[in-house]
Amino acid sequence: MSGVDFAIEPGERVLLLGASGAGKSTLLKGLAGVLGDAEDGDEFGELLIDGEQPSPYRGVAGLVLQDPQANTIMARVGDDVVFGCENLRVPADEAWQRARAALDEVGLGHFGFDRSTQRLSGGERQRLALAGVLAMHPRLLLLDEPTANLDPEGVLEVRDAVLRTAESRGATVIIVEHRVDTWIDHIDRIIVLEAGGGVRADGAPGDVVREHGASLAAEGVWVPGYPPEVTRRSRNIGEAPICLTLDLAIGRDGVAVQQGLGLSIASGCGTVITGANGAGKSTLALTLAGLLAPVAGRIDYASDLAPAGGAHVHKWRSKDLVTRIGTVFQQPEHQFVARTVRDELELGPKLLKRSSAERRATSDRLLAALRLEHLAEANPFTLSGGEQRRLSVATALATGPRVLVLDEPTFGQDRLTWIELVKLMDELIAEGRALIAVTHDAELIDSIGDERIHLAKAAA
Repeated sequence: MSGVDFAIEPGERVLLLGASGAGKSTLLKGLAGVLGDAEDGDEFGELLIDGEQPSPYRGVAGLVLQDPQANTIMARVGDDVVFGCENLRVPADEAWQRARAALDEVGLGHFGFDRSTQRLSGGERQRLALAGVLAMHPRLLLLDEPTANLDPEGVLEVRDAVLRTAESRGATVIIVEHRVDTWIDHIDRIIVLEAGGGVRADGAPGDVVREHGASLAAEGVWVPGYPPEVTRRSRNIGEAPICLTLDLAIGRDGVAVQQGLGLSIASGCGTVITGANGAGKSTLALTLAGLLAPVAGRIDYASDLAPAGGAHVHKWRSKDLVTRIGTVFQQPEHQFVARTVRDELELGPKLLKRSSAERRATSDRLLAALRLEHLAEANPFTLSGGEQRRLSVATALATGPRVLVLDEPTFGQDRLTWIELVKLMDELIAEGRALIAVTHDAELIDSIGDERIHLAKAAA
């Protein structure tokens, strides 16, 4: 990011847009004072808040990161929310009062302070991160994809919490968001960063969309009035299910979050798993993928898919799983183990003893399909959140599994990479694979969803 010039007045609400790689998240980190020093990169020009250099210790700015996992610091909900207040030396009684009010603001008021943060879903973690920032009473709110992991109700709760805070405290708000529809009627200004450096547009939301909407959409920015277009291929849904569950109960540490699930999943079919944050969607996905044991009940895969003697999918060997069921985690970085993007893509085929020529051809095809060619030699942990998501999908495809289980596969994607990713998923379904996707993405549901499993959230 370079050549960026603008001034934001106190109390303004600004939506920051730009193509992938334009530097939006980097700018937010710079404003929060967490970019590092000269040893971490080059810096030119000035970046000032209230006439001073940004600092994470002044309490002026509060930053919510894109990755829910990275936002979580402490083991208990209450400790996590008051962490920022404690660092700002807010008196203990006041800090805990702020924590309770902030949890109420983001729709987590029913949580006790003692609840383990490790038991929270990605969407609940995202709300918790916002609560921690709100409790600090910052004058500048910096939000990087704050609603990406939230269910529709949670999106509105979080948006409204931000708007109430801005109104009541006169806070300035700067938001980076791929899906701008949620915010566009509630902001004062749009600033568009140019991918090559500089500012392309800066003005009232309606004016910017009218003048630059078509070009922004063509470059991957989600702009109202420019929906993605994906033509669904014809399906050849299998007559017999590839997966059946009987009285299935799912959960962690023996505690069930859903019970009595009787599901039928077919090959050549796109199955979407929906429901509120905390309803157990990711837990169901991991259980179907054989990575979590059921609390009760059973999962039966078709005999022509299961290995010999493999009645219980959670007991399959890793070699059996990798060729049969491909999985993408909600936090994609949790499944990366190789030094480079290409090595990551070739790891599964290498374990299957495929030739170097076969491995190279597979990685080349997937790199091209998911727009990752320029990152082939990069370390997977240096990729952006959206790039890591595409890489995780590619690694799941590298061994050609017949069943794909994807958790929030379109999270963090711009309009162009979303279209490419959804086209690929649609193609895989048309080829006859069973695709299971956990998602809150309404457009993804419309594009690939042939069947829907909706999980109701159990009472707290």
